[in-house]
Amino acid sequence: MSALEEAYLSLEEPPRSDHLWRYTPWKRVHPTGDPSEIPDEISTPQIELSTINGEEASGISIEMENAISIPFEGSPVSNSFLSAVTDGKAIRISIPDNWRSENPLILDVKPTGRLDAVHIHIETGKFSEATILTRVQGSSKWLGILRTGQTGVGSFLQDVFVNKAHDGNLMRVDALRLGRDSSVTAGTVSAGSTWTKADIRYLLDSPGSNLNVLGSLLSAGQMHLDHHIEISHIAPNTYSRLGWHTACGGNSTSVGTGMLRIEKGARQADAGQLFHNLLLSEKAKANSIPELEVEENDVVGCGHGTANGPVDEDQRFYLMARGLTEQEAEDALVAAFLNSTLSQMGNEDVHAWLIDAVEDALVGLST
Repeated sequence: MSALEEAYLSLEEPPRSDHLWRYTPWKRVHPTGDPSEIPDEISTPQIELSTINGEEASGISIEMENAISIPFEGSPVSNSFLSAVTDGKAIRISIPDNWRSENPLILDVKPTGRLDAVHIHIETGKFSEATILTRVQGSSKWLGILRTGQTGVGSFLQDVFVNKAHDGNLMRVDALRLGRDSSVTAGTVSAGSTWTKADIRYLLDSPGSNLNVLGSLLSAGQMHLDHHIEISHIAPNTYSRLGWHTACGGNSTSVGTGMLRIEKGARQADAGQLFHNLLLSEKAKANSIPELEVEENDVVGCGHGTANGPVDEDQRFYLMARGLTEQEAEDALVAAFLNSTLSQMGNEDVHAWLIDAVEDALVGLST
C-alpha cells in the first residue's frame, strides 16, 4: 500500500454537516460506494492535445509524471482520494515564458468506459497567453479528474472545462494558484454525466491577480449536478468575479455553493459572486448558497447574490408574437440565458466552438 493510499484510508468519512458534502455525500460519488476502499481497477483515460483546428500544439510541453503535489490545501477526503488513485497517472502541461498563439488548445479526455482517473497539471510561463479547452466526452462508469495549476507572472489563461460525458459519475477537483499580475478566465460548461460532484478552488495569494469564474450548465432528466466554488483572497489588490448560470429541466437537481474568503491583509480586494437558476419544469430543483468570510476591512467591494425562477412569460409571449412556437421561444430564451456567461469564456472562435459543443443538449431540456 502506498503512502497516498494510507493517507486517504486514515481519514474519516466526511459528515453531511460539512459544507462541501451537504447535498452530495462522499459515499454517493465514491467509485464503488464504499468509502473505506480504494479500487484497484482504475484506468487512465486517453489524453490528446491539439489546436482548435486539429493541428499539433507546437511549443507546448506535455509529460507523464508519477505524482504532482496539489498547490494548496482543499478538502482532505477528495484531495487525498484523487491523489491516491492518480498516483502514476499525472500529466504536466507547461506553457513556456512569453508563449502566445491565436489558436486555442483542445485537451480531449476520453474515458475507457469503466473506472478512470487522471491528474492534469497546467503551468503557464511568465507573460504567456493561452486558451485551453478541456473536453470530456464518451462513456464512463466513474471518472475522477484532479486538475491543478499555477500561473506565471503577468500571464493570461483562459481555462474552460467542458463535460459532454454520456453518462456515469464525474468527480472533479480543481486547485489553481494565480501568480502576480496574472489573469485567469475559468469556465465550466456542463451538459453530461448523470452525477457530478465538483470541488473548484482558486488561491489569489499574489498581488494584482485577477480571476473571472463563469458557469453555463444544463441539468436535465435525472441529472444531479453539485458544484462548489471557493475563492480565497490572500494578497492585496486582487480581483474576482463569479457568475454561475444553470438551466434545470426534467427531474434534475442542481446545487451551486460558493465560498468567498477575504483574509486579513488582502487590502483593496474586490470580489463578488452571483448564482442564477432557470427552472424549466415543476420537478426540477435548484439550490444556490453563496457565502462570504471577510476578515479585512479595507476592501473595494464584496458582494453575493442568488436568483431562481422560471422562463419569463412576457419574453416568451414576445417571441411567440413574432412567429416562434412555444417550444422554440423557450429554447431561444434558455440559449440566451446560458449564453450570457458562455460568451465571456473566450473569443469568437471559442464561443462558436462552445455553442457547437452543447447545442444538442438544449433539445428537450425541459422534459
